[in-house]
Amino acid sequence: MPLREALQMAAKQNLDLIQVADKTEPPVCKLGDYGKYLYKEEKKERLTHKRKTNEIKGIRLTFNISSHDLETRANLAGKFLNKGDRVRVEMPLKGREKALGDFAKTKMNKFLEVLKNIIPIKIERELKREARGLTMIISKNQHAQ
Repeated sequence: MPLREALQMAAKQNLDLIQVADKTEPPVCKLGDYGKYLYKEEKKERLTHKRKTNEIKGIRLTFNISSHDLETRANLAGKFLNKGDRVRVEMPLKGREKALGDFAKTKMNKFLEVLKNIIPIKIERELKREARGLTMIISKNQHAQ
């Protein structure tokens, strides 16, 4: 439709002619209230910005954690990962526990095995020994469905 006809049609209906796609030939336009259109576009943009902010959530395991508590924490980590957040798994070690690092590593690996049964994961930062204990960062594996 020629531009002049489209503008006349919009004026008759007390609406605006809104250009939707300018990269096509001819450009695509629609009739509507321009204020409402801007509001909807702004709302869409705000929603996309909200989704992009993924946080690092923390899960703290103890040295003598029971298997049921381990499963509960794995379920919680699964919820965080499904929302798109990354998860930092920590196991603080105190006193004599620091000398038993191998036992702590086996607990962390057991946690990972339980979590892998719930959701496919990707390890972003390997299990690392720090001054206060063990930490690792994991995220959801997007490629394994």
